[in-house]
Amino acid sequence: MSLHISKPAASNESKPNKLPPVPKVGDKAPVSDLLRFPQPKPTIVVFLRHCGCPFAEKTFKNFTKLSAQHPEVHCVAISHSSQPTTDDWIIQVGGEWEVDVLADPARDLYAEWGLGLTSTWHAYNPWALYSTYRLSRDEGVRGGPQGGSRWQMSGAFAVDVEGHVRWARLPKSADDIPDFADALRALQLGGEGRA
Repeated sequence: MSLHISKPAASNESKPNKLPPVPKVGDKAPVSDLLRFPQPKPTIVVFLRHCGCPFAEKTFKNFTKLSAQHPEVHCVAISHSSQPTTDDWIIQVGGEWEVDVLADPARDLYAEWGLGLTSTWHAYNPWALYSTYRLSRDEGVRGGPQGGSRWQMSGAFAVDVEGHVRWARLPKSADDIPDFADALRALQLGGEGRA
């Protein structure tokens, strides 16, 4: 297996250097035209890695299972791939179930939530590479054609009905998949979120 690691051209990857801080527990959730708070139901927002990433696929599959098990929660997934790429990827990985999926190819929502670019180590450390192998071998999750930036930071947040962040989860590396049971507990909805 040959693995070529290089960062894409800066013109294709850059976002403003000055991002707001990532929302902390207790902060008001950022509001935009695409994603408004408060919502009528508690909301879990997942910012995905790029379409085609096996860890994005695993995260999204866990999230869709959660959405079916917990209709009392509004589940929103945000992709930074184009709308057509996102739509194709959703079909490829099994459908959206009860998840609202937003395409944010300009990565404006990511920036509003303080999610910038990661490092090569974040994406390609030995543990992440081994986890890629294990996902393929153990679960058949192999990823696919890339859409978006492999350097974009992912993240997950739980927001209550008043629009306050109750849980915030940033990955330590690309293979660090959020445990949605923690989000449910933070929203005081029980802990059956992990698929």
